[in-house]
Amino acid sequence: MKCIQVLNVNNFIIKETPLKDISNDEVIIKVCVTGLCRTDLKIIQYGHRDLILPRIPGEEVVGVVYKKGKNVNDFQEGDNVYVYPGFWCGECEHCLKGAENLCNKMQIMGFHRDGGFAEYVSVPSKTLIKIPDGISMEQAVFAEPLSCCLNAIELGGIKPDMNIGIWGAGPAGTLLSRLAKAFHANPFSIEPDENRRKLINGYKTCPDKKFDICIVAVGDINAYNEALTSLNSRGRLVIFSGLPKPNEKILINFNMIHYLEQSIAGAYGCCFKHGIKALNMIANKQIIVDDMISHKMSLFDLNNALKLVAERQCMKIHLYP
Repeated sequence: MKCIQVLNVNNFIIKETPLKDISNDEVIIKVCVTGLCRTDLKIIQYGHRDLILPRIPGEEVVGVVYKKGKNVNDFQEGDNVYVYPGFWCGECEHCLKGAENLCNKMQIMGFHRDGGFAEYVSVPSKTLIKIPDGISMEQAVFAEPLSCCLNAIELGGIKPDMNIGIWGAGPAGTLLSRLAKAFHANPFSIEPDENRRKLINGYKTCPDKKFDICIVAVGDINAYNEALTSLNSRGRLVIFSGLPKPNEKILINFNMIHYLEQSIAGAYGCCFKHGIKALNMIANKQIIVDDMISHKMSLFDLNNALKLVAERQCMKIHLYP
């Protein structure tokens, strides 16, 4: 098969490699489409905490079951599936609490094991979710970023009629805004880029308002400082996007958090249950995603696709092997 392989930081190649043998509990997926995100840009150009090289990246994957192991009974060849990118142990304290995204032995597709920037990808069968009828592959591939947004929204403690401040209106920020509406809350998206904010009727600058939940979906220290000062009493800041080194540390007024009974929650990745919920929300048209696809490109035109992401000249890019 042809694939993209990252050899080391800022160095990837297009190569031919044989299909791997699979275990009795694994499945080979013929990749139909993969989503490109800023995390892919980060791992290729700068590396990542969880990245083990060399690696085939790609964690947003949908495709068709091509071959299955002897123990796989829940899926048949030809099934359309979404691949939850994590593989968890099911035994550690995090897994037992229903937070397998924090599993002590987590293996993330595209980071710890090879991902979907290829014609085929081998995955554990327990990571597969059947795509509901009536959903296109292009819609289904949004399940991964939508799952991450669901995790963040839940950790924020969202409730109807809450005012939600969202910094950034890229793909994640747009999905967060639409999720807030689906949960009957009131999103206020802050995004200086007119082309991005028009999809969700956002604000160029932060309105003079206090928010019950602030979610920062852009790696910008100024956005975090603004979100902290915009937090309501008993409000919660959700850290959705990390900050690039060496600016990952910011000053926080702990007295303000103390007197206003505010809280801070981190949000990293998603759980398997979020993938199921995300696909159902897309199927039920609770979340619309079609208008977010700005580019459809060959996987092997990755250089140009990454340039579009780096320059923020796109919304969601779909890559086809």
